[in-house]
Parts: sequence; C-alpha cells; structure tokens
Amino acid sequence: MNPAASAAGIPRKIVMFAFDGAELLDVAGPLEAFATASALIGGPVPGYTVEIAAERPGMIRSASGLTIEAVSDFGAVRGVDTLLVAGGAAVVRACAQPQLVGVLKEQAGRARRVGSVCTGAMLLAEAGLLDGRRAVTHWNWCVRLARGYPAVRVERAPIYIADGHVWTSAGVTAGIDLALAMIEEDFGAPLALRVARELVMFLRRPGGQSQFGVDTGQPNPGRDETMRRLQALIIDQPDADLSVEALARHAAMSPRNFARVFKRETGSPPAEYVERARLAHARHLLESSGATVGAIAASSGFRSADVMRRAFLRYLQATPTDYRERFAANGEARRAAAPPTFNHP
Repeated sequence: MNPAASAAGIPRKIVMFAFDGAELLDVAGPLEAFATASALIGGPVPGYTVEIAAERPGMIRSASGLTIEAVSDFGAVRGVDTLLVAGGAAVVRACAQPQLVGVLKEQAGRARRVGSVCTGAMLLAEAGLLDGRRAVTHWNWCVRLARGYPAVRVERAPIYIADGHVWTSAGVTAGIDLALAMIEEDFGAPLALRVARELVMFLRRPGGQSQFGVDTGQPNPGRDETMRRLQALIIDQPDADLSVEALARHAAMSPRNFARVFKRETGSPPAEYVERARLAHARHLLESSGATVGAIAASSGFRSADVMRRAFLRYLQATPTDYRERFAANGEARRAAAPPTFNHP
C-alpha cells in the first residue's frame, strides 16, 4: 500500500497475525493504539482499520485462557499496510509449521511495513525476515533468538527497533510503544502524543527507549556444566573478583579459551555478563531496600557509585536514583533511603 494512502482517502490496514497461545496484550495493546489514533483523526475516512488474522478464522484461545476472534484467514488477507505478528511462548509451535512460515513470508512481501511484538520476532526470524537486521524481543528470549538465528543482529536493551521497514519490539507492553512510534511515523508526533495521553501512556518511556527487563537473574541453559556453575557464581557473588582471569582460574582454562567458551554457552562475553549480573543485583536492592546508592554499588561489585551510575545509563538510560523512584516497592525503599527530617520548634 502507498505510504500516503490515508492522505489519498484510503485507510491504512493494520493486520495482527495471532495464534492459539498468543499473549492477549500483544494482540490487543497495539491494535487499541491504532484504533484510538483513528478515532482521534475522525472524519469520514479512518486513519487506520484493524483486524486480527489467523490460520483459520474463528476463536483463538490466548495464553491467559481468554478468547479473541480472528475475522480473517491469514493467507487470504489482501491490501495490508502494516503486518504485525503477536508473541507468546506458543510461537515455538508456529515456527515449526513450514506452511505457515511460508504464508507469513508471502504476506510480508506484500506489506509496506512488518513488525512483531515480544516473541513474535521468533516467527519473523524463522521466515528469514530478520536476516541481516537489528532486532529485539523479550529480554528473556534474546539469547534464544540469537542462538537460533545467527544472521539476526539481536540487541537486548531497546524497547523497539525499526530496521528499514521491519520493526521488532520487546516484551508485551512494548508493543504499544511500537504502535505509538508507527503512528508518529505515519501522522506525526502530535497525534502519537494524543494517543499516548488517551491510553495514559508515555510517548517516550522514562529511561528512554530501553526495556528495564534486561537482566541476568539466573544461569542461561547450556551444555557445559562448568560454565553453568560459573554463571551461578557470578549471580550469587557479584562483589567477588569476577575478572576474566579469575573466572578462567575457576574453570581451569586459559583466559582466552575461557572467554571463547563462555560466550558460546551464554551468548555474552564474560565482562558483559558480569556487568549485567551486577546490574540485576543492584536493581533488586534499589527496588527492595533502603540502602544508599553507594552501599548498593559496593555490594553489587561496582568499583564506585559513579561506575554503577554509568552502567545504569548505558543499559537502562536511567540513573540508579531515577530507577529507585519508579520501581521501589510501595515507596518503602524510597522513604527508607531518604535522609531524615527534623521538626524544629
């Protein structure tokens, strides 16, 4: 469809491909954003039309057990402007269906723009649509995406990525961020801002375009028992000496060979894995304790509060203080961390 379709009096057709076991919010969130934009545009010709497609029209049971209706046969849909693919753990079953993957590839070739929400990126990758492109998915699936599809340039941090006409987003609610960005591309920032306000969303999330879920809270599964043991050590003792040399000694390997094997098993170089583990530890303390930022930095293995601050900015685009303000449980950690106040007579 022509990018200027709406200006010519033809609405942009948004089609969401869903399947049994898809995440309900992956489907409903982005479509609600597009529908809201269309309502705000008003006039006789809507800015967007939205519909859900599946392998067969009918009811789809989402991962939560709630059902939604797919009104269209995915293979028969025509006139698609933007094709989106929902996510969910059941995407693994969808990836194992060559005929479905082939239909997706054909439909993607007809659409002006293609995107995925959460683990829907796995299906785009299976269809070869992400080869040579930057992409993101739910933080907990990034390693799996990178290992399964080495031609994809997987990035862990962003909320969403647009690489040419192919868009991918992080987990679940990030699909709404992706939709807002598409609306901004189509109709400009003022409309995207109005939609965000209607949905009580941020047009730009605090912390910038970063999924706060970037984490190393448990060892990545792998074949090498020694590497799994060292991952557990890193996670359990973030304030220990975790240099490549020290970890290599634990593994009884040369530093060079250790670094190679560790990256093969985890998808990350040792230094990056250690930094993300320390970041995860610090985030947990910021969320749940009233310890000072300096104390948290020390117990998390950072050389100083400033080093920790730079890590937060690099991975999350937020300072430790900003992070605590937003995520401290029930405000208790914020109050505990605040300096005492005194009432003067």
